[in-house]
Amino acid sequence: MLLAVILAGQFMANLDVSVVNVALPTLRADLHVSDAGLQLVAAGYILTFAVLLITGARLGGLIGHRRAFLLGLAGFTLTSAACGVAPQVGTLIAFRFLQGASAALMTPQVMSLIQRNFAGPARARALGYYGAVLAGGVVVGQAAGGLLVSADLFDTGWRAVFLVNVPIGLLLLVTAPRILPRDEELHGPSLDVPGLLVLSATVLLFVLPLVLGHDLGWPAWTFVALAASVVLAVVFVAVERHVSAAGGRPLISGRVLRAPGMAAAAGTLVLAPSTWGAFLFTTTLHLQGGLEMSPLRSGIAFIPCVAAFGLTSTSWQRLPAAWHRPLIPIGLAFAAASYLLLGPTAGGGASYEVATALIGLGLGVLSTTISVALAHVPVEDASDASGLLLTLMQLGQVIGLATIGTLFLTVVDDGGSTRHAEHDISWALSAVALLAAASAAFLTRGTARQPAVGGRFLAEAPLSRGAVFGHRLGADDVEKPEPVGGVAPGGGGVGDDAQVSAGSGEHVAVEGEHADSGVVDGLGDRLVDADDSGVPHLREGEADVPQLFDQST
Repeated sequence: MLLAVILAGQFMANLDVSVVNVALPTLRADLHVSDAGLQLVAAGYILTFAVLLITGARLGGLIGHRRAFLLGLAGFTLTSAACGVAPQVGTLIAFRFLQGASAALMTPQVMSLIQRNFAGPARARALGYYGAVLAGGVVVGQAAGGLLVSADLFDTGWRAVFLVNVPIGLLLLVTAPRILPRDEELHGPSLDVPGLLVLSATVLLFVLPLVLGHDLGWPAWTFVALAASVVLAVVFVAVERHVSAAGGRPLISGRVLRAPGMAAAAGTLVLAPSTWGAFLFTTTLHLQGGLEMSPLRSGIAFIPCVAAFGLTSTSWQRLPAAWHRPLIPIGLAFAAASYLLLGPTAGGGASYEVATALIGLGLGVLSTTISVALAHVPVEDASDASGLLLTLMQLGQVIGLATIGTLFLTVVDDGGSTRHAEHDISWALSAVALLAAASAAFLTRGTARQPAVGGRFLAEAPLSRGAVFGHRLGADDVEKPEPVGGVAPGGGGVGDDAQVSAGSGEHVAVEGEHADSGVVDGLGDRLVDADDSGVPHLREGEADVPQLFDQST
């Protein structure tokens, strides 16, 4: 029952990333929304979710994961209701921003609660369901949005995509306090408030001019704001360095970005998701506007694409480990070529759906990017690194909506059809996807096995099938003991202080004098121990591993 409750909260939050897309044309007609308004309705939720994600995770360590989940759930339910009854678009946009903030507080606690309350086979099953919810939210969101709008229950129209969260949220609020375990000792790093404020201002000054500039005729303030965002980005770097030098825990650690492959992964995970966010937004407008599909039909039309995306993202672990890194630039290059099919097939029909499915198939390698990047991050930075990469993915979607989405709307408003706009943006989408592939190529070259910061010995371990990074491993997550190559630094025994870094190859790394930790990113399926000779071996038993969102360790 615990798992059902927390995964239901996660599912609602994921659903609201995509469910609104299908409702946008109906919303535009009802509230007379401008192009910029449409973009802000779609992007506002993702923007605050992205900026506040790491802070929400740290709050869970400070106030308790149970309390943070319940507060986030209550806020999400309340703001969903407010979105559903919003009388005009300005109010709707404001509540979408608040809805994203609530999701950023609620969702990081899901992984932490799974880790603290499940072990062994139960944890493996819980993580499998968690992964299915993450992927399924996108698929169901597109189709459910079309179904809800088309059904027009109680004459609610587009409002139903928000109001559907209310009864579910209320049920969870009644049930969750009885089921969620009490928070035990509370401890965690202090919040990086200065970094959060500067980052928020930086993102807003970059995104808002791009979204509003088209409708307003690009007044001078839009260019001033864009320039100011660049200045604030430099200020943000300085603030984060100051926080780190003062002994605090910065929102984005420079040490994390200097880990092998992290900079290239960061570029990839901004560029590729930007094409995905723009593609979902513009394709909805094309299907319902240019091709005059109903909301239900347009929602169903997305299923081949998101199903192909899910297929790649959940099955790449079955490939030989040596293929994992090259798969990333190959997949993104494949997506870039597939984007070029949008123009010729924009008339709709089976050919268009095949083109979108090929796009989803290529972009499914994004989860591979995360795991490869995290493989060489020091264990103490694992949670910050994974939180950073997820934040960048969300920000990438916002940037895609603000840039390529604006290009699409500009072409349509200048007298072009949505079919013409699809042709134009297909080149932009392809170009950005190619840049993502180029960045991923550097990721592939930059994550060779090498010593990490402080002389740590880094190596690689096989990926577990269907694992989600950031979880703790139990006895049933590992294979029976067998020797692996390499010697732990110091040649000592294995106990409490050593740490393990794992990735997608054949070995593991042990750090420090002792070892009671498992795989950094949760993607490996082997732990190490050492006998008196200092030679590491696989071992059984529970491993206490820092997870994706648990900032208390």
